[in-house]
Amino acid sequence: MDRDFLIAQRSKTLVLLLGSNIGDKSDHLEKAIERLTEALGEPVAVSKPLETEPWGFTDQESFVNQAIAFESNQRPSVLLDTVLTIEQQLGRKREIKWGPRVIDIDIIFYGNLVYQSDVLEIPHPYMQDRMFVLTPLSEIMPDFRHPLLDKTIRELKEDLMQREGNVG
Repeated sequence: MDRDFLIAQRSKTLVLLLGSNIGDKSDHLEKAIERLTEALGEPVAVSKPLETEPWGFTDQESFVNQAIAFESNQRPSVLLDTVLTIEQQLGRKREIKWGPRVIDIDIIFYGNLVYQSDVLEIPHPYMQDRMFVLTPLSEIMPDFRHPLLDKTIRELKEDLMQREGNVG
């Protein structure tokens, strides 16, 4: 039997991070949430939009980021296809790594699943190093424990604040 199918049989909380820094950023996030809701059902949690500085490629406009969670039992590969299709429908172009984008939808967690394929890694491998991920996540799931790092979102955010010298 397909391992991917076995993983997805039980419903898990799917946690996504949305981001936009081109055009009407808030409108792009709203449209992405509408499309995700059509595909996955009503969200179980949605953070407030958060304006953030760009990360990686910094010579670009600020982003608006937002975390959203759904209950799902879809296969990880199907979820990735859903996310990529919605990005494409909303005008996403992949031209510069970490560059400007109309919409970006990242799979951050899928319950406590640890999953790796050639095109997808869950949990997201860099989420613990990005304040623009941890801040909205800490709003909707501060006590969720990272399945590999064995720390809560709150603890990961505090660790990153200390590493960046933003204690207080």
